[in-house]
Amino acid sequence: MALDVLIYIVFYYVNQSKIALDIVKRTELTAFCVLSNCSLPINGLYMVAQLETPTLNTERRQLTTVEGLLQVFTSSHRTFFTSVMAQALRIAGQGTPVLVVQFLKGGINQGYDRPMRLGEYLDWVRCDLPRCIDTPHLDDGEMRSLQHLWQHTQKAIFEGKYSLVVLDELSLAITFGLIPETEVLEVIKRRPGHVDIILTGPEMPEAILDIADQITEMRRSDRP
Repeated sequence: MALDVLIYIVFYYVNQSKIALDIVKRTELTAFCVLSNCSLPINGLYMVAQLETPTLNTERRQLTTVEGLLQVFTSSHRTFFTSVMAQALRIAGQGTPVLVVQFLKGGINQGYDRPMRLGEYLDWVRCDLPRCIDTPHLDDGEMRSLQHLWQHTQKAIFEGKYSLVVLDELSLAITFGLIPETEVLEVIKRRPGHVDIILTGPEMPEAILDIADQITEMRRSDRP
């Protein structure tokens, strides 16, 4: 056991010995004389008290893993993306890796292999299409592009690289019959425990709402 040695030196001369010894007797300390390597007079008493020092508990505590949440943002008029994007940017600004996937949005030079990077920790990907998807009727090339994006998204989720994954307008892709609802539910179920997922879109399937940890529904408020 580790001990710290606290040295008390009580030096007394012959004519003061009785007072000094009374002090020593009242201390209740284990004492012994140390006379070597010392230039002080021999008639002095060198008292060393050994005080026990509590040892530190070096046992490591197991950290509790925070389970990832499933959040849903839904609205009939599709104005939720601004709020979701603000949350994603705030989390990425704190150093947490974030992936934002827009399934029904296209544009010039888009695609899962050409992500837009906002800051250091946020990747933003879209379909490799020159237009946005607003119909369930896609040609072979458009359908292939959407499937590639969905496969890339599943891989990114299962790898656990991103702590937050935003799946924008995925509910519409399900409603259009472009992405199977069963596959979405399986991805949610099998994702790594630390991954948060945000699903957005109108007409969110009931099966997803039933397992969501948080549901945010935005409505218009008509005021005179």
